[in-house]
Amino acid sequence: MSKVLIFGNSGSGKSTLAKKISAKNNVAHLDLDTIAWQPTSPPLRTPISAAEIQINNFIDINENWVVEGCYSDLLKLVMYKADEVIFLNLSVDDCIINAKNRSWEPHKYESQEAQDSNLEMLINWISQYPEREDHFSQQAHVKLFNTFSGKKEMHTINM
Repeated sequence: MSKVLIFGNSGSGKSTLAKKISAKNNVAHLDLDTIAWQPTSPPLRTPISAAEIQINNFIDINENWVVEGCYSDLLKLVMYKADEVIFLNLSVDDCIINAKNRSWEPHKYESQEAQDSNLEMLINWISQYPEREDHFSQQAHVKLFNTFSGKKEMHTINM
């Protein structure tokens, strides 16, 4: 069985690692970015109850999976079903470099240009990770990691 949960700061490599694990083990992949936000302008968070339904539907139809994201409120909903957690706890500088070098994410942006136009905001967001006290913070991720009693790994450098 393979039920892996990956979390960390934006730009830490969550999606890249999840795609590798998904391809290597032929398991389903859920990027929580795809359900965490409503398609509005400006984007609004999907209500937790609605996101939970989507997460449970994904888990119900996939025996093995990898779920990744930075949303500790959503991660908590699936953590108890995971066999393993991986916390990508990279430095802010490494996350910024990764964000600047990321390839186009067509499931999030209509074009590379649209993604690039968001880069300054993303870098600012990444920079706030150690100081924030929200669901996306390093503090919230450390707490998640520390409360998980199963197999777990923390990585502090790019994988």
